[in-house]
Amino acid sequence: MHIVLANVPWSPIGFPSLALGLLKRLTLKEFPDAQVDVVYGNLDFVDWITERRPDFTYEDYRYYDLESCYIGTGDWVFSSALYHDPKWKVPEFLAKFGPQAALEPGQDLAHGTTVESRTQTTLWLHEHVEEFTNELAERIAAGEPDVVGFTTTFQTLTASLAVARRLKELSPRTVTVFGGANCEGPMGEALHRNFGFIDYVVRGEGELAWPGLLRSLRGDEPAFDAVPGLCWRDESGTSVHNAVSTKPLPPAAMVLPHYDEYFEQFAKSHARFWLEPRLVIESSRGCWWGEKHHCTFCGLNGASMMFRSKRPDQFIDDLVTLAKRHRILDVMIVDNILDMAYLDSLLPHLAEAQIDLRLMYEIKANLRYEQLEIIAKGGVVCIQPGVESLSSKVLKLMDKGVSGCLNVRMLRDAESLGLTVIWAYLYGFPGETDEDYAQIIEQFPKLHHLGPAGGDDRLAVQRFAPYFENPSLGFQERWAATQYELTYDLPEKELFDIAYIFDATHQGIGNDMAYKLREGLDEWRNQHWRSQLSYFETAEGITITNTRPAFDWDVVQLTTDVEKTLFQLLDQPRSMEYLERECAKRFGQTDVGAVIDRFMELGLLFTDADRMIHVVTKDRNQRFMQIQVGQGLLAAGRPAPAPVAV
Repeated sequence: MHIVLANVPWSPIGFPSLALGLLKRLTLKEFPDAQVDVVYGNLDFVDWITERRPDFTYEDYRYYDLESCYIGTGDWVFSSALYHDPKWKVPEFLAKFGPQAALEPGQDLAHGTTVESRTQTTLWLHEHVEEFTNELAERIAAGEPDVVGFTTTFQTLTASLAVARRLKELSPRTVTVFGGANCEGPMGEALHRNFGFIDYVVRGEGELAWPGLLRSLRGDEPAFDAVPGLCWRDESGTSVHNAVSTKPLPPAAMVLPHYDEYFEQFAKSHARFWLEPRLVIESSRGCWWGEKHHCTFCGLNGASMMFRSKRPDQFIDDLVTLAKRHRILDVMIVDNILDMAYLDSLLPHLAEAQIDLRLMYEIKANLRYEQLEIIAKGGVVCIQPGVESLSSKVLKLMDKGVSGCLNVRMLRDAESLGLTVIWAYLYGFPGETDEDYAQIIEQFPKLHHLGPAGGDDRLAVQRFAPYFENPSLGFQERWAATQYELTYDLPEKELFDIAYIFDATHQGIGNDMAYKLREGLDEWRNQHWRSQLSYFETAEGITITNTRPAFDWDVVQLTTDVEKTLFQLLDQPRSMEYLERECAKRFGQTDVGAVIDRFMELGLLFTDADRMIHVVTKDRNQRFMQIQVGQGLLAAGRPAPAPVAV
């Protein structure tokens, strides 16, 4: 049996496909005599487009892959190839997403790119991409494969459909199979129902259904109606679907992915001039927090929320094996959340092994400094802690299980440890108010030394999220996002079933406050590079240095017992009552207001929901080599006065 596994645009180009890497390894394990080829059509596309448009950049690719995800530009580009019409719904697209529809026409997007130039690139791609999908389909068909499997996630669906359509025309005997996140639940059923050139759709975890489907195709057991999650056609040609397995894949069955084709092709692709490739691997599936408290906006884990993690020794073996084989040290771990047990097992072992890996992990935002330190020592350099807001009220609406002060603590401690934090600010939650944002935005200048949000977005309703499954939470009416109508020639009901992202009546703050939020975050990003606020302790007291432009001071020292104690207590979120009580116990002093007011004046404290926390990072990056206590700070091109006490 000859099997081809295909990865098409706009799949990310900086790392291999985990899904196809796993399926190739599993297929060879179950069918040792099979020929399994992995085609990285996304890398082929990079070479195709840069030959025709040498000015096309990595930033352009990322726009279609990632940045336009919630408006679907990447999928719409390939709708022309799907429907064999280079002018497919161009007027409708321009009316909705053209330059005249932009919030700020002519604005710079990145590296001189404007809304107008991006639109022109989009229209050129829309007119010409069928040339690419036809070439890719012809190359796949030339190998006379028995089965071609397409993995689909976010904006890879339409390109996959276009290639599959042409492939079926060229080689009717070839069996086409779709799987991946875009095929979960009703989405997979709708794809199979509406596109006759798709022979089968695999829903749920592919490892549970894929081997059974291949055996069925060979005429072995099981029959098609016994393959869990499979969409198939009966003798009358009617699309039918099997129930998805209720037993998630056990962690011991998570195989080591096979990535040889990706790295061989990347080394020859134009993409090698754009970026350095990374490895991608998983140590767990599901979400232990989501099992108890499903975040109201989160549509991930459509297949299964049940949390499962690999044994630490198994994961370390997998990690080291891939790193040695491909000589790559940067590794993105795609888990939805870190297994907390790894803090006592996996991560200390990685630290002891002294393996020079640079890992990226998603974590819970309420981890303490000591836990983050374990993570950093274990080789993690980048974290995604799910910091979606700094307002406790809004975070409660999300059911995040953290407060605004805890999220600030995460940003502060990560900065202290040199960890890069990836996060975005979300808004538009039912029940939020302008005041929930105004009191946070005015405090942004205090935080300019901490890692800023990479972006800000109004909440989009996602399939499988509680906001979708339970309209009583606030989104009573929702409909398939406009991108689906612009991309597919399907009736409204089918668009609803095929959609992952939904439009709804806006909730929460209006556009005026959303614009103020964006302005505040833009200023944060602009000032971050020049901003620093950190401290060190000596026998004389606590010395704090500052370069944040919004605060006109350089060095202060905390020298009294009350000052030092309050600063240490405020390492964690505290109420004023707690601080007064502790100072009364220790010093017989309950009036701490003057010191707190001074801390506030200096911009040392973040406050939210009757709690406060200091935002000063521990100095661990040699910045204090610039300081000679008693002589001041020489920084930012200006002499500083001698340190002064608070």
